[in-house]
Amino acid sequence: MSSFKNPLDAILDSNKFTGLNYQDWLRNLNLVLASEKLLYTIEKCPPKEAPADISPEELVTLKQWWDDEVKARCYVMASMSNEMQRRFEKTKYAADILFHLKELYG
Repeated sequence: MSSFKNPLDAILDSNKFTGLNYQDWLRNLNLVLASEKLLYTIEKCPPKEAPADISPEELVTLKQWWDDEVKARCYVMASMSNEMQRRFEKTKYAADILFHLKELYG
């Protein structure tokens, strides 16, 4: 039985962030996040909670942002070496991880 592997998975698997390949890794990560329509999640962190006066439509949008942010963070973490994963495992948002990496390696 043959298994189909997503080509985007291959991009991230073969270009894991090690600390030495920041620019290449970031370019590949952005390709994957763009294809999944998740780029917006790394531009800023979502609100931690919904405002009290939020409309039902805005709440749906906010919940989608929270869900998409979790996916984006998973892509970021999965595309890192084990050592880098350990460094950022307690960082809650993908945008925060990328901000810190840009400060260190960008």
